[in-house]
Amino acid sequence: MNDKFLFGVILGMLGGAVLATNSVKARQAVKKGQEQVLEKAETMKKKSQSKE
Repeated sequence: MNDKFLFGVILGMLGGAVLATNSVKARQAVKKGQEQVLEKAETMKKKSQSKE
């Protein structure tokens, strides 16, 4: 691939990460998603323990 293209992709990813980090809504969405994943993991763990 072209070096300029790869540089642009990397720069875009870094810029998007910085914008998402500074956005309150983005942080809340990430936090909510993490909580949902943890809750789902706990329910799956409880179900697997109850089957044993």
